[in-house]
Amino acid sequence: MYRRPTAGAPRGVRAAAGMTVAVLVLVTACSSGGGGGGGTGPGAKVAGKQEVAAPVVTITPADGTGKALPEKGIQVTAANGTLDTVSVQLKGKDVPGQFSADKASWKSDWTLTPNAAYRVSATAKNAQKTTTATSGFHTLKPTYTIGITSVFPTAGQKVGVGMPVTVQFDTSIPNKSKKAVEQALQVTSEQPNEGAWYWTSDTEAIFRTKQYWDPNQKIALTAHLAGVKVGRATYGIADQTVKFKVGDSHISTVNTRTHRMVVKINGRKVKDVGISAGRGGVRKYTTTSGIHLTMEAVSPVTMTSPGLKKGDPGYYTETVYDAVRISNSGEYVHSAPWSVGAQGSYNVSHGCVNASPAFATWFYNTEQWGDVVVVTGTDRPLEWNNGYGFWQMSWKDWVKGSAANASVSTGPAAADSSAGPSATASVTPTGTATP
Repeated sequence: MYRRPTAGAPRGVRAAAGMTVAVLVLVTACSSGGGGGGGTGPGAKVAGKQEVAAPVVTITPADGTGKALPEKGIQVTAANGTLDTVSVQLKGKDVPGQFSADKASWKSDWTLTPNAAYRVSATAKNAQKTTTATSGFHTLKPTYTIGITSVFPTAGQKVGVGMPVTVQFDTSIPNKSKKAVEQALQVTSEQPNEGAWYWTSDTEAIFRTKQYWDPNQKIALTAHLAGVKVGRATYGIADQTVKFKVGDSHISTVNTRTHRMVVKINGRKVKDVGISAGRGGVRKYTTTSGIHLTMEAVSPVTMTSPGLKKGDPGYYTETVYDAVRISNSGEYVHSAPWSVGAQGSYNVSHGCVNASPAFATWFYNTEQWGDVVVVTGTDRPLEWNNGYGFWQMSWKDWVKGSAANASVSTGPAAADSSAGPSATASVTPTGTATP
């Protein structure tokens, strides 16, 4: 839960925010001396030539700042010249940043780690002179912190081309802070794609791409949360990185009217088998139509009738094998030896996709979480928030769920040099089972 502070911000925060920025300048190459009298002033003539004033380098936060605000980052500017080099160090590691197009300024890419010491060195040049400036400062220590409780997929996992990225936080994120948090979540891929975050709650954000991932590539999520401010005196204190892989493209199509299931791997049809889907008659026995993703593989699994107890008419309990879940309303592709005679001809199940034992075993051993299973032919659409039904929502509406109201590129050009410790999490889908 989000913990609101009972008192105001820590003493000194406002003072640090308003502190005058000092400029530390070491001038070389024909520059004048210090601030005392007798030096050659800017613009004066030396040996008949107009002398150029030395560049002025300003570093914010200033040298000696003790409670720098992490959300402000680092800014370096140059006057009377252009920046040549900027080096920022945190615990011996480089802090990434970008020069402006005219090299008059430099800014750190991300917010700063709270309660940490930074060293900055920058040089600027003009036609005659070079100026070097340095700053050493310390960021404030937060009163409260936020972090990530789980990320899915997990580190090193191989997933299907439809797989979303789910991030769950240990603190509720206020609406006014969601944009800053979202912009700190960076997804990169070896093959470019377009994606967007969707906030399903104050503690969960889900990243979905506009098109399926290209198969057989590496994906990385880096949460640059260190220094992101969420409420008064509340900050993220650490970055996290999760790297996973997209495997082969597995796309299955289930046609409940022709009673066939076709599986394609990397675009090539490898299976075309008879199946038996939900028998219908009532909604709970109708297989949902739409774009499903595989969510887990379980064998065995005990399935019971939804909403009924033992002794009620229509109650059942059944143990099935080689079951691959495709929704949270209890739908699986699973082995059903009792309905082999109906498979390929008519629908007899309670909502699941019944398959022969041989095919079910093959599918169970082949599936990756996030593989695509498209079901057609029924009048019951899959809800976008039923399991991994996120592909049911239009792209336009998905982007509206972004706090930034924008999509982002995932290509390798979006990557930067920063990386934190790898995070691992697990998610166990839950729901009613209907064979």
